[in-house]
Amino acid sequence: MKNIFTKLQDIFKHEELRKKILITFGFILIYRVGSFVVLPGVNSDVLAAQLDSLGGGGLGQILTLFTGGAFTRASIFALGIMPYISASIIIQLLSIAVPSVQKLQREGESGRKKISQWTRFLTIAITLVQAPGYLASSVASVPGAVPQADSFWWFSSVTILTASTLLIMWLGEKITDKGIGNGISLLIMVGIIATFPQAILQEFLLDDVKFYFFLIEIAALLIVIGACVALVQAVRRVPVQMAKNIQTGPTHMPLGEGQRSYIPLKVNSSGVMPIIFAQAIMFVPLYMQQTEAFQSNSVLLALSDFNGVWYNLIFFVMIVVFTYFYTAITVRPKDMADDLKRQGSFIPGVKPGRATADFLDGVLSRITLPGSIFLGLIAILPAIVLNLGLTHAQTFSYFFGGTSLLIMVGVILDTLQQIESYLLSRHYDGLMKSGKLRGRENSPVNTGAASF
Repeated sequence: MKNIFTKLQDIFKHEELRKKILITFGFILIYRVGSFVVLPGVNSDVLAAQLDSLGGGGLGQILTLFTGGAFTRASIFALGIMPYISASIIIQLLSIAVPSVQKLQREGESGRKKISQWTRFLTIAITLVQAPGYLASSVASVPGAVPQADSFWWFSSVTILTASTLLIMWLGEKITDKGIGNGISLLIMVGIIATFPQAILQEFLLDDVKFYFFLIEIAALLIVIGACVALVQAVRRVPVQMAKNIQTGPTHMPLGEGQRSYIPLKVNSSGVMPIIFAQAIMFVPLYMQQTEAFQSNSVLLALSDFNGVWYNLIFFVMIVVFTYFYTAITVRPKDMADDLKRQGSFIPGVKPGRATADFLDGVLSRITLPGSIFLGLIAILPAIVLNLGLTHAQTFSYFFGGTSLLIMVGVILDTLQQIESYLLSRHYDGLMKSGKLRGRENSPVNTGAASF
């Protein structure tokens, strides 16, 4: 990164961009301060002691990772933005299966407003279910954590958790509207990054970790991050011959050959959604195993072990399957072929219409296979490095892959691209002049294709 201080100066010279960044930092500060405000009537020191005695790990550790530690502190932001994420996934699935929701999506801005309203109401419903479950399993069940767990405490705590989730949702929407965009994803990333220094410190301070081995771990982490960047950025460019430019005059003579462009087909078109879907299903055995009737079930015990062979094997297979499923419902080769035909464009050597759709579908299927396998390997990499002894602290192992690392990489790249576009709009040099951001014209990953 060359002349980084000059680029930062350019950012703050851009008045609109400066305001957006300051607004974003302000909302993020509110989110981080709220994650340290403990629910009334809860002794957070008792909860911390209980977590230390259990040694961390499991479902609670994963949820703590996504909430920046608010989950284990019994903060007012303990549930984070996860209820809104769950509601969004449900609405997205309904838009595929329910014709009335599909119709709303095609109605433009008015339809999107209705869908957003439904998502908010569904978020409230999910939070009202999750909040009592969280209080019962992770707060009230800890001896001494809640000295007076009466009905008023339950009512007030559920109300506070629900209102706090709506506040986080509002913060995310305001960051998207007034800030630098991607508010929900940015809040999740902030929560993940907040636990990163503590995870590194825990790994470094372990007695059996030598300094040179710690440096090797950091180098391996950088390699994994680079691989995740490659997965997020990788595209297969399908060449497209655009229609010839025809002179609008009495002669109707062509001015020249049509322009060559590309259709960008991403190697990982589904993002982190396959991991989220698979993770949600793999949580079911863990929830069942916590009930008294299934506590001694050997199958559920094996499927509840996050570092076990059977859990990660099934998790990997499900990610590959869901990658194909989600890619099939989000990327539509037939629509691409129809758009090309309407524009008078074509893929060289392929007939327009159905042949083009079949060709694009074949290319998409071939590039999705290595993408899905690589995505599955990234998802189970934390368990691999922990079982092989490459890391010693479980919290640190989570940053070697999985949803957390992919979210961080994806959000950071997207944020850099948005800052880049603001700088280029005012004729400044890009933030990373020697980098390969997809939004830059001379970037090798810029496809130059129209959006389909």
